[in-house]
Amino acid sequence: MSVNVNRSVADQFYRYKMPRLIAKVEGKGNGIKTVIVNMTDVAKALNRPPTYPTKFFGCELGAQTQFDAKNDRYIVNGSHEANKLQDMLDGFIRKFVLCPECDNPETDLHINPKKQTIGNSCKACGYRGMLDTRHKLCTFILKNPPENEPGSVKEKKDKRNRKKDKENGSGSGEAGNHNDIDAPVAVDGDDDDDEDWAEETTEEAQRRRMEEISDHAKNLTLSEDLEKTLEERVNIFYNFVKQKREDCTIDAADKEILAEAERLDVTAMGPLILSELLFDVNIRDQIKKYKRHFLRFCVNNKKAQKYLLGGFECLIKLHQAQLLPRVPVVLKDLYDADLLEEDVILAWADKVSKKYVSKELAKEIHAKAAPFIKWLKEAEEESEGSEEDENVEVVYDSSVRELKVETVKPDKPSEEEDDFDIDAI
Repeated sequence: MSVNVNRSVADQFYRYKMPRLIAKVEGKGNGIKTVIVNMTDVAKALNRPPTYPTKFFGCELGAQTQFDAKNDRYIVNGSHEANKLQDMLDGFIRKFVLCPECDNPETDLHINPKKQTIGNSCKACGYRGMLDTRHKLCTFILKNPPENEPGSVKEKKDKRNRKKDKENGSGSGEAGNHNDIDAPVAVDGDDDDDEDWAEETTEEAQRRRMEEISDHAKNLTLSEDLEKTLEERVNIFYNFVKQKREDCTIDAADKEILAEAERLDVTAMGPLILSELLFDVNIRDQIKKYKRHFLRFCVNNKKAQKYLLGGFECLIKLHQAQLLPRVPVVLKDLYDADLLEEDVILAWADKVSKKYVSKELAKEIHAKAAPFIKWLKEAEEESEGSEEDENVEVVYDSSVRELKVETVKPDKPSEEEDDFDIDAI
């Protein structure tokens, strides 16, 4: 008794049929297992190795599987009803058999062991694409490619047999038409990674294929990376920026860096990573040099600005002797560069946090920042070009800033002041 390969198709004259799956439960207790009696016939109708759907059942059920090809026994541990496995097989067919374009099962899988990707081609509509490799079965497929794949044991034997047939003058020997009736004709030539794409062999076609595979691989990488933890994604972003710096391509990479942060969904934390990799004791010059990089993250993003302040605190911790006395001037540089907004700075100043540095160092940083905070509060209601503002600018001139910082005492925060935490933004 047969059923439609694509069981969502109700047409009784649908040309793609497969045997209904037959399951037999054997053993008792901990040794109970389900033997899929006709797995070989089912898999043949799907043009897939019988190990693939068997392993798929194991992945979905969280059960161990056993394969005995010689005796035609494919086993899933545990007791499982045939109807349940038949429904589960529909999931395998959707993911690994049906063409995503035309829904026909005339597809072949193509393994690229170097890139660890699984290609999918359809003989019905000509579709070529890549499988989503997030399912656990893909790991098994990559390690156990289909027998008709280039590089497989069977493929190498077939090639040797074809070569012998040619030498003997019989080009139509058994090896030349050995089952796989619907398989695409193999292309004579070297065993390269593109051999499975038999439709086109020109350099231009190969180039297009590589670009297509590259695009699909990027999408798969995107999906895989987004499933990782925040810490892992931050580390990926850190290494990306670090590599740009080491390659000396960081200066013009501001768009790429933002795109990578967005891809990994760590945009707000970008300034924290950039601060660590792009700033040192020469931060005032580096703010000017990398202003564009930080602006891409900080404009209209208060959370990113908060992380920038956190990165600045971490930098002070590393270069305390050099940077602690320069806190007010650096804050003003960040403010003048439009990397920090007034309300973000004032909210930061209202609460001493130990998120990035010790409580003691945080207090020192806030104390050193007091002259700038005081100026910012006073200037908030003033016009940008007022004479008072110009006078205050002198406070941060390199020739007088040390004297001014020493003579101005920070405002003492009230004990009853609202306990607002900038980290809660």
